[in-house]
Amino acid sequence: MKTKYLSLGLITAFIVLSSCIVLKQNEKPTLFLIGDSTVKNGKGKGDGSLWGWGSFIGELFDTNKINVENNALGGTSSRTFQTNGLWEPVLAKIKKGDFVMMQFGHNDSSPLDDTARARGTIKGIGTESKEIFNPIKKKQEVVYTYGWYLRKFINDVKAKGATPIVCSSIPRNPVKDGKVVLANDSYAKWAEEVAKAEHVDFIPLNQLIKDNYGAASADLVKTYFTEKDHTHTNEAGAKLNASLVVAGLKTLKNSRLNKYLK
Repeated sequence: MKTKYLSLGLITAFIVLSSCIVLKQNEKPTLFLIGDSTVKNGKGKGDGSLWGWGSFIGELFDTNKINVENNALGGTSSRTFQTNGLWEPVLAKIKKGDFVMMQFGHNDSSPLDDTARARGTIKGIGTESKEIFNPIKKKQEVVYTYGWYLRKFINDVKAKGATPIVCSSIPRNPVKDGKVVLANDSYAKWAEEVAKAEHVDFIPLNQLIKDNYGAASADLVKTYFTEKDHTHTNEAGAKLNASLVVAGLKTLKNSRLNKYLK
């Protein structure tokens, strides 16, 4: 009989302890990351030596005080992350006091209605729209500007009592003919303009990375990218980019997210 009561007592204690741990997890704020493959490539485990910066940024936060959840998905644009049903489950988890960091742009320049992905957005940040036939979904779809989709993310996050943070997309490999050739990025400019208009925090990640590349040799910059394409970073490049996200975050003097950094 004593053994029976002892077992019941241990089970009860375990349930209570587990509940406390779950409750404590839920009480912590969460930093949600959304974006494309330069934030999370594949399953975020470095398959093919391809890494996104979101796989390493959690190491720079005190995860005893904040959860970091990387929900980015390769191949997505600001449009398809929403229209393909990826945003809704993330939005459902967001609670008051959370943070959402977004980085899109690489895939937004794709065609609006090609048979491969149909993921592009209208260039700019205005209110323009265009009705197209989506050959992937085989139905009509109204497509908006890059800025329209960013504003949708921002307003959804604000409505949940959470804090949106916009990052400009990382630059592609700038090494050409043995030299670092840095180019302007329209999507980086548009991301900044949207963030400013919506009065939300902005991290000029594109410029921060270019500043770093500009001060380095072409041989060093090459070591940050895979040899498979001119877009995706390897582990070293992704870790550098994660550190520069944090460097940009530290310049935001009124950001509550800063207090969770290590």
